[in-house]
Amino acid sequence: MNEYDSKIVMFCFVFVVLIFIYKPWIWIYDFSPLLTLSSISRLRPANQTRSDEATIHSPIPRSPINCHTSYGSYNLCSINSPTVLDPKLITFYDLGPTNLLEKDPRNRKTSTMARIKEATLTSGPIGPRCMVRHNAPALLFSVTGSNLCTGNFFHAFNDGLIPLFITVNSVFPKDEDRVLVISTSCDWWVRRYVDLLQSFSKHRIITIDNDTATHCFPSAIVGLVSHGFMTIEPKLMPNSQTLLHFHALLDKTYGQKSNHPPTTSIYPISNSPRSRPRFVLATRSNVSMGRVILNQAELRNAADEEGFEVIEFEPKVETPLSEIYKLISSSHVLVGVHGAALTNLLFLRPGSVVVQVVPIGVEWIAGACFGKPANDMGLEYMEYKIGVEETSLREKYGKDDLVIKDPLALQRKGWSKEIMDIYLVEQNVKLDLVRFRRYLKKANEKARVFMEREG
Repeated sequence: MNEYDSKIVMFCFVFVVLIFIYKPWIWIYDFSPLLTLSSISRLRPANQTRSDEATIHSPIPRSPINCHTSYGSYNLCSINSPTVLDPKLITFYDLGPTNLLEKDPRNRKTSTMARIKEATLTSGPIGPRCMVRHNAPALLFSVTGSNLCTGNFFHAFNDGLIPLFITVNSVFPKDEDRVLVISTSCDWWVRRYVDLLQSFSKHRIITIDNDTATHCFPSAIVGLVSHGFMTIEPKLMPNSQTLLHFHALLDKTYGQKSNHPPTTSIYPISNSPRSRPRFVLATRSNVSMGRVILNQAELRNAADEEGFEVIEFEPKVETPLSEIYKLISSSHVLVGVHGAALTNLLFLRPGSVVVQVVPIGVEWIAGACFGKPANDMGLEYMEYKIGVEETSLREKYGKDDLVIKDPLALQRKGWSKEIMDIYLVEQNVKLDLVRFRRYLKKANEKARVFMEREG
């Protein structure tokens, strides 16, 4: 080996030794490309260490961009540093020293996600120049493409307003205000619920779909948190709030304490002392849409004979919420077939009576959507389960068909649209009024006790 070869060998040996000695310093840097995966659970900061790098002594700063997927059917992301929002791209640019990209749908992780635009939270490239500056953090959520835009009253509260209440009271400090930022293709939704939405923020609501100005915030939250079907779990709330606290907010917004100017009621409501409990019958007039009470006139007469003041109630999208609240909150009994109209139980005073008529095949969802919320609100809840002779499905399928005989067996394969349509769209009911009168009598007894106590 000549002198030149010896020098080469010695250089290589020294280089290898240096690599071994300074390997921790080298591994601090992760030169992998920036990830843009749609599954946020697989995203990490580009400078975040792997589990096999736990021996590194130099701490890695925690990224200000974070996403949490532990909220059941919802995702929640945040930027915990100054950020600028580009409404055209629905992108929050972090102004702090981080190197992460997150993408997250702003509502429930369901089939509607395919129709919901994504919000992007990123630190690069450099964000646009700020045009409107806000001193409060942003809370961004979506109405676009979700069930909220259908006009369905249940989804308005279940998918939007109750999760908004949970998020505001869970994520933000008690005395911290926030700016509501809404992505929506149905501006009417914001207008319809603007009074309640505004109760969550003293700032003007920002709807970004038609907004071209960039907005700067000290921080931002993207998404909403849900606890399940129309429910608030006090164990998951920092101050143990329940649906009763949400009801108190509704009362403050739409009730006697609100600043709404007096209007002419569209319902024949008398403010004079009553001798009969008020019975609100939630009706459905479109037979082709399903869950219509086919002998509704006879039901009304039966309720009248049992001592109720009966009001038939079929709410419309254009019906002012203040009018609906005025009617429901002054009533003692709410009766209806399982459907969105029973969401109005949120407007009832605790101690009022709710009777849910449960069609065949929807027992489990009836209890989850309205049974549990009614009990959580302290309402007197009753279920009237439809029998084989009371369902219109008997005429189409026959009483011995699996559709009627064992709905659960049919549904074990999944709650598909075809199955849902059978029980929620094809099915109407004709009440056995002899049997239903027993429920009317019991409801009347409970309502009179409540009326004596609360008026």
